[in-house]
Amino acid sequence: MTDSLDELKKILQDEEPEKKKSPQKWTGFVESTVVNFFDEYRIEKLSIEDGNGNKAKLTRTKDNGIKIEYSSIVMM
Repeated sequence: MTDSLDELKKILQDEEPEKKKSPQKWTGFVESTVVNFFDEYRIEKLSIEDGNGNKAKLTRTKDNGIKIEYSSIVMM
């Protein structure tokens, strides 16, 4: 499990921190990279936050689907 957390941290660190993230990029990240990670490691529940107000919660459903709740903040 530690390897998978380190892998997710590396993905997050590879992002350029100085760029402002748009909500579309956050949702795209959640719906692709995070969902793939969540599914690959068969995680039941996952909550993430990027430190800029963007949050997401993923939960595995009884029928093995993935429920995603996310919110984002836009600074102008």
